[in-house]
Amino acid sequence: MEVKHGRGYVYAIEYHIVWCVKYRKKVLEQEVADYLKQLLIETAVKYDFRIESLEIVSDHVHVLVSATPQHTIPNIVKVLKGISARKLFLKFPQIKTKLWGGHLWNPSYFVATVSENTEEQVKKYIENQNVSSKSV
Repeated sequence: MEVKHGRGYVYAIEYHIVWCVKYRKKVLEQEVADYLKQLLIETAVKYDFRIESLEIVSDHVHVLVSATPQHTIPNIVKVLKGISARKLFLKFPQIKTKLWGGHLWNPSYFVATVSENTEEQVKKYIENQNVSSKSV
């Protein structure tokens, strides 16, 4: 975990965030998943935080986010979920037909803070998500 410097403060903040597709529908596959990865990384760059690790399973997303003290968890989640849903529906309109009501993401999410003691464990856990889901 890298210690960063801001104007008048020093910080090392990382969050493990997980959110699911509404009704746990398995719509995040192949080119949809590839495009979603690209969108999430671009969104993080645009909003000045960094995705350290990212894995997309067919019905949920895991990200490890490095952020500044000015980034709040609800705002990070809001931009990641909001922008990705809008752009995914534009590029893949067939996704909407699999979801009742037209919402891509479940409104809830999981978040845990990550320390330098747990960062490698969380990265490995995220990287192994797609491996374990394929064997099911």
